Amino acid sequence: MVSRYAQWQPSVAPRRHVVCVWVRENGGGDAHGQLVVPDGCVDLMWCDGALEVVGPDRGARTVPVRAGAGIAGVRLRPGAAGLLLGRLPAREVCDLQVPLAEVLPRDRVRRLADRLAGAEGPRAAGVLDAFAASLPTDHAPDPVVEHAVAVLGRPAPVRLSSLAGHVGLSERQLRRRVTDAVGYGPKTLHAVLRFQRALARARAGGAGLAEVALRAGYADQAHFTREVRRLAGVPPTVLLGAGRTAQGVRS
Repeated sequence: MVSRYAQWQPSVAPRRHVVCVWVRENGGGDAHGQLVVPDGCVDLMWCDGALEVVGPDRGARTVPVRAGAGIAGVRLRPGAAGLLLGRLPAREVCDLQVPLAEVLPRDRVRRLADRLAGAEGPRAAGVLDAFAASLPTDHAPDPVVEHAVAVLGRPAPVRLSSLAGHVGLSERQLRRRVTDAVGYGPKTLHAVLRFQRALARARAGGAGLAEVALRAGYADQAHFTREVRRLAGVPPTVLLGAGRTAQGVRS
């Protein structure tokens, strides 16, 4: 099985809103299941002639990838889903993968599909990059949510009451705004961002799992292992081992 995943920064879409554009190619002769783990993001994906919105995940899932598949996507940062979803809260697509036509007008989806017809790999990703750049800013990320995402992405522990007070909201108001914009609440988002931060450190190499855990904000390696099992369904050594990737079909 020859399966390749690659991602790079957008060349057209604003990096404030878009994490990356990406491609997944399965050039081998066998279908396989790709492990996908939470990252707090929403993706727009082109696969087998279909455009789909992939919502934020709360847990791991395995996505089938057919033999010869070529998949491309663009990944929106946590809190930026409104650019694509409009008035639809991100929580409505949490743990779901839905046709883009259920989110955007069908004529606009058809025009995008026409531009993608016959496109694969980086070329398809480039079309999606340009489309993301063209999204109207009527539902640009809420500055309060952007600040909350930045704070929740740091290694230091976060008290929701302090964060809410800092932005002038009650805890309930902050929780609702984060949930609507990201797909889940601050507590879950903090766990997901810490998990992704630890994976990035581990992949960079040069440190054992105990050091990775402490630098990412976990109490110790055991705490890290429990959280990886909860969010990915497998222990860290399996998730980080050969043939596994947390940057799967979509996250």
